[in-house]
Amino acid sequence: MSHNHGGMSMGTTGTFQSVNMGLARDFWYIVAGVMGLTVIVRVVNYYKSTRRLRIQASKSVDFPTKPSNKFLEIWATITTVVREASYPQLHIGVKGLSWMTPPPLGRVVSLLIYWAIIIYMMTSGAIVKDAYFWERIGFRNAWVTVMQLPLLYLLASKCSILGIIAGTSHERLNWLHRWVGRTMFVTASVHGWHFWTQWVLADFVEYELQVMPMVKYGLGAWAVLLWSLIASFGPLRRMAYEVFVIQHILSAVVFLWLVYVHVPPESQWTVWFAIAALCFDRACRAVLLVWQNVKFAPNKSKCKGGQRIGHQAQIRAVGDSITVITIKDVHFKWRAGQHLYLWMPRIGIAEAHPYTIACAHQLPETCICNSIQLVVRKHGGFSRRLHDFATKSQNEGKKERLTAFVSGPYGAPPRWDIYETLVLISASTGASFTLPILESVLQSKQTNCTKRIDFLLTAKQGEEIDFYVTRLHEFIERAKTIGIDLLVHIAVTRSTSASSDQLAGLGVKAVGSSSASSTGSNLDKEMDVNASERPPTDIENARRGGLTPRRTVTNASANSNASTDSHVHQSSVRPDIEAFIRCPVEATGGETSVVVCGGPSLVSRVRNCVASLSDERAVHKGTGAQGIQLHVEEYSF
Repeated sequence: MSHNHGGMSMGTTGTFQSVNMGLARDFWYIVAGVMGLTVIVRVVNYYKSTRRLRIQASKSVDFPTKPSNKFLEIWATITTVVREASYPQLHIGVKGLSWMTPPPLGRVVSLLIYWAIIIYMMTSGAIVKDAYFWERIGFRNAWVTVMQLPLLYLLASKCSILGIIAGTSHERLNWLHRWVGRTMFVTASVHGWHFWTQWVLADFVEYELQVMPMVKYGLGAWAVLLWSLIASFGPLRRMAYEVFVIQHILSAVVFLWLVYVHVPPESQWTVWFAIAALCFDRACRAVLLVWQNVKFAPNKSKCKGGQRIGHQAQIRAVGDSITVITIKDVHFKWRAGQHLYLWMPRIGIAEAHPYTIACAHQLPETCICNSIQLVVRKHGGFSRRLHDFATKSQNEGKKERLTAFVSGPYGAPPRWDIYETLVLISASTGASFTLPILESVLQSKQTNCTKRIDFLLTAKQGEEIDFYVTRLHEFIERAKTIGIDLLVHIAVTRSTSASSDQLAGLGVKAVGSSSASSTGSNLDKEMDVNASERPPTDIENARRGGLTPRRTVTNASANSNASTDSHVHQSSVRPDIEAFIRCPVEATGGETSVVVCGGPSLVSRVRNCVASLSDERAVHKGTGAQGIQLHVEEYSF
């Protein structure tokens, strides 16, 4: 019997080695097929979007976001079925266990399909009770493990080739990266356990370890996988996130080396594939970093601008937990919903952290063109040091200017101007994601399908949203001039007299009970107040008169004597998410996009509400009810 059991050489397995290699190739054919399917979906959705905008520009129909031909009707029905099956999510609200919340149903189904493919490849034709039983399964699972290696690194890339093809971004692929790693740990464990069992039965474990160094490397690679799996659990990541990032990068490099010296030449292509993905990602990020932060011919005529290396950054502490960063003279464009990585050596010498760009366009009244802002909430580590630095500077009356380096922008947000109604929901600094969306729609000079926007902002304390409320009033005035019906709801659930006075000073009117412990139904009362202060839409009149619902969008503030502040309502109760979403969805004659940015609890509630409402209304199933698209941004450590 050959003693090449520690690796994947031909040895005594020549009769089934070709099968293993064929399965590895088939796996990547499947990956290519999935990528091809995403391209087809992107092409059809692009056709749908451009057709909507052309129809809107021609003003030939009342509701340009409704399917305009049979093909788009069928596509809308298929899309709805997929949405309703993918949105729901079970949230574990038990304190200390919320990190165990499973992925949304759509991701669970995707994982089950992935695991079905992996299990088939692990077992197909391998479970035969003969002299090679242990060896055959060991080799099979070795190949199943290494064939996933390139996918693991492709999914971890910030400059992701898969993301470019699929039209998505690295943070939306990261969940799959983690689960592929966990799957590899299982298949690697099956691989090692079967070989180890064979050695125990043959009583030459010690001899195998002595004469086959590749076995030790394989055990080392398995140990790195185990460590990465444990370290990726939420509670451990939160303990020291910066440490987690550094050790994770080092583990990724060490793991590649251990696998390379463990596997035979015929399977090393998987390692080189993964190395190529890693190098491509790092090279792209390095080029972006230099291009965005080094100016070879800075414009010195600008007010305190033209910094050659990095960017001038001003920081301002707002209350006890918020820091606003203004980064000046960035020479790149971005879209609402994108984020960048921020590195400020004076605050963290080797730390780069991702933050959503809190504005959709160049900031007005800034002395340097194309400035952007970031809103950072204090947690620990970098964000705490940043806030403490800003607070100390303000207390000493200093205007500290720091040098900042940025990398990005990252993210592939969808178009926001192809929906008739937008429902934007955010919690605290989650408004850094939703507010630029609102701004981009209101400031757009191109054809826009949007006619109504409902904006909900929740926070525990008023100081957390001071920055956003000030800008919301600017947007209300803008919405009035362009004919978009904008309704803003602000819920401060731990309202104090100070925060109430603060919001009142910004023109925000209080609505609802003052009890912070009240829930749910109070938002219905708040929405009733809103409805009473604006003229009823045609669809509301139709409901009262029993007519077929048709809606002609009007600007409430333009058609009434109410002040624009009647469109901003403050509540000190937890909002009823289901009621908030239902109202605009039932009032619209076209497709609605619901956007949420917040913690796991808020995100799961919105997911379940949208799925339930779509099913209840039988969207695109013959009732005339139009689609409800959901876009989720969840922030967590």
